[in-house]
Amino acid sequence: MTSDLQAVDIRIENIADYEGQRVTIKGWLYASTRKGKLLFVRLRDGSGMTQGVAFLPEVGEEIFETLKRLGQESSLIVSGMVRANPRAPGVPKGFEIGIDAVEVVQETADYPITPKDHGVEFLMDQRHLWLRSSQQWAIMRVRTTIKRAIIDFLDNQGFLNIDTPIITPSAAEGTSTLFPVNYFDEQAYLAQTGQLYNEANIMAFGKVYCFGPTFRAEKSKTRRHLAEFWMVEPEIAYCDLDDLMEFEEQFVSYVVQTTLEKRGPELELLGRDLTALENVKPPFPRISYDEAVERIHAIREATNDPELKELLQIEWGDDFGSPHETELTKQFDRPVFVYGYPTQVKAFYMEPWPGRPEVCKSVDLLAPEGYGEIIGGSERMSDPDVLVEAINRHELPLEHYEWYVDLRKFGSVPHSGFGLGLERTVAWICGIDHIRQTSPYPRTLNRLRP
Repeated sequence: MTSDLQAVDIRIENIADYEGQRVTIKGWLYASTRKGKLLFVRLRDGSGMTQGVAFLPEVGEEIFETLKRLGQESSLIVSGMVRANPRAPGVPKGFEIGIDAVEVVQETADYPITPKDHGVEFLMDQRHLWLRSSQQWAIMRVRTTIKRAIIDFLDNQGFLNIDTPIITPSAAEGTSTLFPVNYFDEQAYLAQTGQLYNEANIMAFGKVYCFGPTFRAEKSKTRRHLAEFWMVEPEIAYCDLDDLMEFEEQFVSYVVQTTLEKRGPELELLGRDLTALENVKPPFPRISYDEAVERIHAIREATNDPELKELLQIEWGDDFGSPHETELTKQFDRPVFVYGYPTQVKAFYMEPWPGRPEVCKSVDLLAPEGYGEIIGGSERMSDPDVLVEAINRHELPLEHYEWYVDLRKFGSVPHSGFGLGLERTVAWICGIDHIRQTSPYPRTLNRLRP
């Protein structure tokens, strides 16, 4: 039977506002379970998920049988009364629809992703469909909120969003891990960063950021690496390393707390420990690279695990790998700054440490719980002669960087900036194991499709 009451078209995310009203939801069938004369259907519409309940004596044989035969991911339009039910699953929880009308848009069968366990490679082959699953849906919702929080914070702090080139004639950090492009018979590269252009932009606008895809051709299969990923890169004039760290902790704290506020149900669906995120508030611990190496040595000496001892081998001057970052961050309940890395493991443009030319004014922000580096930044060189010396030392073609040196000749100022990897940040905030799930269609060493 069909109610005579007029139904209001709604989005599931707003269902709590319509308790006691008759509504219509246009979406898809996620799952269904029959218990005698009751049929429970999980409905999704892109904004949320809710439970619909069909009671045979109330809806009649035709509607009941129609719902019962529908396959997973059939598209349908459902109407019924919204009622509170504390046990009803969904996002948001606690509400369900007493179904009284159904219109089938398309009836499906043999949906390839069933409730049974599937291997990751199979699911990645079906990525265009896997995005419909509750966990992948939740991750993408969190990702979008993180992006918006990043933009809102920077815009509200007076930063100007300036787009930087994706095709560049030279590299910011050497060409060994870049994708080459044939640019009208001239060698070019897909950009790994917009930073160098942002350094030009701050001389015109003071505070700027770019936010878009970047590309790195590292032949890495770790859970932290993608070949194509999104990065936000703020750059600030009249900013030293201490100013930069203070800005970064305010920035990251805002992003995390905003995501907690707006996407709590999605994070709960993912099983995230929300208390760990609630700790992400200033001030963040700050330790030097020298102290970090000493801490790693102490951890290595204290462990009885021979495999961990091997993984934690490090000498002063080495860069940190994932095991070093993981063990180091276990000592803190929030992100930790590590500053003053050896010059030899960082990019050519970083300002030398006064009195210690072997160290540069660099800083990485390491996320807790083993998620490692989410931000890499530094104070940039401001002296043209020091910059030219660094370019030559790194055996980079000076003619490609003459414009970059010019920035230090005409009104140079102390300036700093950083890059935050969106996908690594999403993985940390969501509490998921592998970065490939944080991108709608990830590009990795062995994956170009779908």
